[in-house]
Parts: sequence; C-alpha cells; structure tokens
Amino acid sequence: MNRRLNVFIRVAGATAMAVAGYGAGAALLAMPQNSLDDVQGTALLRLLFAISFSLFGFGIGYLFTPHLLRPLEGAYQELRDVPPLTLTAAMVGLIIGLVPSALLALPLSFLPKPFGSFLPFIVAVGLAFLGTAVVANNPGVYLGILRSIVGEDRGSMSPSRYILLDTSVIIDGRIADVAETGFIDATLLVPRFVLAELQHIADSSDSLRRNRGRRGLEILNRLQGLDAVDVEIGDEDVKGTHDVDRKLVRLADRLGCPVMTNDYNLNRVAEIEGIRVLNLNELANAVKTIVLPGEIMEVQIIQEGKEQGQGVGYLDDGTMVVVEGGREHQGQALPVTVTRVLQTVAGRMIFAQLGLDSDVRAGR
Repeated sequence: MNRRLNVFIRVAGATAMAVAGYGAGAALLAMPQNSLDDVQGTALLRLLFAISFSLFGFGIGYLFTPHLLRPLEGAYQELRDVPPLTLTAAMVGLIIGLVPSALLALPLSFLPKPFGSFLPFIVAVGLAFLGTAVVANNPGVYLGILRSIVGEDRGSMSPSRYILLDTSVIIDGRIADVAETGFIDATLLVPRFVLAELQHIADSSDSLRRNRGRRGLEILNRLQGLDAVDVEIGDEDVKGTHDVDRKLVRLADRLGCPVMTNDYNLNRVAEIEGIRVLNLNELANAVKTIVLPGEIMEVQIIQEGKEQGQGVGYLDDGTMVVVEGGREHQGQALPVTVTRVLQTVAGRMIFAQLGLDSDVRAGR
C-alpha cells in the first residue's frame, strides 16, 4: 500500500471512528440519570464527555484502520491482475448460479428440520460457486453467447474484443501498415511481459537483436499514434510460467481472443490448444496479386537470373518474376507474358517471357 493511500485510509477511518465516538458519548449521556450516577454536571460537562469519546475514537481509527483493511488489500492485489473480461464473466456466472438457487430455496425450506434451515443456503453457495467458476474459466465463449442472446452485433466494437500481439509480429512491422488501413476493428492488446521481452531484446549486446528490439519499440510507438486502431498495454499476467509463448496462449484462452503472430512454433502450439491464430505471413500471401498463364504485365528487370538468359524483376507486393530472355534488358521496364505460376514454401514465383504471346499478337 503506497504512502498516500495509507494516509487517506487512516484519516477516513479516524474520522468515521471520531463520529461514532461522539455519537456513543452523546447517547450515553442521554440515558436516565439514575442509571449513570457517576456522571453529573452541566451541559458543558456533557459536551466534554462526548468530545473525549470522539477523540478516543479518532485515535483508535487512525492507529488500527490500516490493519483492519489488510485483508482487503490482499484481495485487491489478487483482483488487480484479473482481466476485466474475466471479472465481468464471473459476475455473470454468479447471477446465473443464484437464479436457480433462488427458485430452489422455497421448496427446500419445506423439508423437515434441520434440513430445511440450512439446505437453501448450501445450495445457493454451491450453485453460485459453480456458475462463477464455469463462466470465468472461458469468458469469451459465454459472453459471446450472452451478446447473441441480447441481440448485440458480434462485429461491433467493444472493449472486451482483443487481439493479442506477439513479439515477432511487432518486430515484423507490417502490423502497423495493416492497422493503418482500418481493417482491424478490435483492440490490439500488448501484455507487459511482451513489452518486457521487446525491451530485453533492445538491450541485447548483439547488434542484430538490438536493432530488432528497437524496431519493435518504434513500431509499437507508431501503433499507439494511429487513429485507426486502439492499442492497450495490459497488466494481465500468467502465473506459473516464465515462457512468453506459453503466457500468450494461456492469456488468449482466458480472454477468449485470438493471437497475432509470425512465429511458427507459437502458431502450432496455439492451434493445438484451440486458440485462433492470425498469421501475417498467411495474410500477405492471401492478398498477393493473382495472375494466370497468358496474362500480360509490365515488369522492370533489375538483376540476372540463375539460368542462362534469365532476368529477375518483382511486383509491387514482392512477388518474384523470372523472365526468360530478360538478362539483356536489366534496368528496363518491359511487357512480359506469364507462362506459369509456381507456389513454393518461400512464397509464389511467376515465370514469364518477353513480349506478347502469339494469340495477343494475332489480336485474338
């Protein structure tokens, strides 16, 4: 508990006890005179008696209020790390559990004593606990069901809709370009353990890792400056593990939200755990230009190819175009005809030849 909050609690507790002490002193003096033989005197004496009770209450409150609130402080420390979505789901689960317990309370109260006296309370506590535990364990699913029941549009923006960002996707940098287009309609959540990993990479003694970490911090700063997307730095943490990937998977399961990553291992683990994964590499491949054999495009030849006479150019989306006979035309932008498209593990390659095909030349 910080010092300012501690002083506030002491003063609040002391004030409350002072008021209570003054009220107790005044009530005591209002009792019949024959029951308080040792208290005699004028109204001034009565006032001093009440003030003394008030001062005594003030001192007791100032000294002992922080100690009396110590259990509440511990509860606050535990609840502070619980995500708002989980707390909301727990409250919904509590209500769901209490509804059937209220319906069962009257029939159970008619049971023979002593069962009719304590069974309604036990059933209420048990159902409330089960409702809270079940719904809070998977908040995204149950709150989604609740939104569909009340008719809320699932596509609408709400504070509970998050996309967890992995370190790799922040360092990659393309997330900022995607977010700038306005296609992301959810809040991008960056847990503090991901931010700590970025800072650790940025402080690395290895120059390559250090540059990657600094790039990630710059991308995160750019994301926070965009109006097209909301970015939050979350205090949520996962106890029991220090592995960032494992923390992300468990946190995504707790929040019921997807993880955005370019990391292959995290991608596989998340899919095994049933977590939805948004992979920017797959997105990049999905939005690349679709070309078919026979189509004509203009490509600038920028370098030699591996085979004799080949030249290599690139489309705007980075797709490699291998042009037969293009070696002698480096630095030139020429019309080429697509002959075939090859999908590889590294991406897509387009093979083409210079000029127009025979059908185009003939005007067909």
